[in-house]
Amino acid sequence: MLEPGDAVGGRWLREWGAVAVLRCLVDGPDGADGIDRVGRVGRVDGGGGGDRNGGVPGVNGVAEVDGVAGADGVAGADRRGGTEGRGVLQGIDGVGPEARLPGVTAKRWEGLRARARRVRAVRDLETAAAAGARFVMPGDAEWPAQLDDLGDARPVGLWVRGHPSLRIWALRSVAVVGARACTEYGAHVAAGLGAGLAERGWVVVSGGAYGVDGAAHRGALGAGGATVAVLACGVDRPYPRGHAQLIGRIAEQGLVVGELPPGDHPTPSRFILRNRVIAALTRGTVVVEAAYRSGALVTARCARDLGRHTMGVPGPVTSGLSAGVHELLRGDAVLVGDAAEVVELVGDMGDLAPRRRGPVVPRDLLDPGAARVLAALPARGSAGVREVAREAGTSADDAVVRLYELRSLGFVERHGDGWQLTRQAFLSVFPEGGDA
Repeated sequence: MLEPGDAVGGRWLREWGAVAVLRCLVDGPDGADGIDRVGRVGRVDGGGGGDRNGGVPGVNGVAEVDGVAGADGVAGADRRGGTEGRGVLQGIDGVGPEARLPGVTAKRWEGLRARARRVRAVRDLETAAAAGARFVMPGDAEWPAQLDDLGDARPVGLWVRGHPSLRIWALRSVAVVGARACTEYGAHVAAGLGAGLAERGWVVVSGGAYGVDGAAHRGALGAGGATVAVLACGVDRPYPRGHAQLIGRIAEQGLVVGELPPGDHPTPSRFILRNRVIAALTRGTVVVEAAYRSGALVTARCARDLGRHTMGVPGPVTSGLSAGVHELLRGDAVLVGDAAEVVELVGDMGDLAPRRRGPVVPRDLLDPGAARVLAALPARGSAGVREVAREAGTSADDAVVRLYELRSLGFVERHGDGWQLTRQAFLSVFPEGGDA
């Protein structure tokens, strides 16, 4: 109902409780006079994973209020205001015959009311449960307390897909973010950071996007470590679609997290607002390649404003993709070149004790399907999609998805109607320089 980062809505929830706000939105003018009807929901204890609602895991005290689904994650008023909603709107300026909570225009209020009438929390929780996800809200044992640093802009709750505890993992986590259209250098550095941090027992947090995000996730997965993808859409709807398998791997080995309910799609503003969650969740943010207007800089600045560590990996002064990082480094950000330097900044004494295992080989970070497609390309010249698919033992459609994934990581490039290895990939696949 509320968009991510809605500080006005967050203030409503904090001051009057979710039950009262929902009731006022649904009933309009009747919401102020008929607020006592919220009592039908009853108080809920917010315990995790109860089976009071048809055995659906993660559904806590869900009930229907005059046709509007109320859930603990939406109507847990005792957690955000200490009231069941009885009479809380009395005496609030602007609540009367044209009942409207303060801080919004009439047009926006009507938009919120329309969205409130479409809310079906029970359905969302059931859909999430079917996808292996749960809803975590402030006050739950799994809620990461550092998100409260966002104040009224903190998430109302988070949808979490995966088995580990989000709170525990967030205690020792670092964000690695950067350009989607990164260079080979950026992809290589991000993968090395992801692997190096994972080897040292740190959780790698990123946004699941192409480029730097995907490389960091794969680095952590390839090292057998932990990684969290924070999405700007429903956790049951992997985005980008080309990363569906990667996000599936993250859900199996790590966690996929998002503010939006199942089925919701991403928008430009949701991508930007998602970044505040990445920044607040982690001890620090590392930016690997970012132009002046990159969303990764939003994450870094939010981390700085929250008192987290901000770090940047330098690049060529001639590269526009490093211009934003260099701007950060001219300010308060700290220059880092590898995982050891990141841990030196964000970690505790003794965190640097583990020795490095050696350089990360980029091809080892690929999932098996992508690795087969990479190996199917000739050492010299290019090959068409059908030829690559035949050599890799897969379909043409899958080969296309893998090739674009490999391109985002700097392994392959288009050449006319075909595809060929980049120099980075050639040296990785054929280190002796021999022919296939």
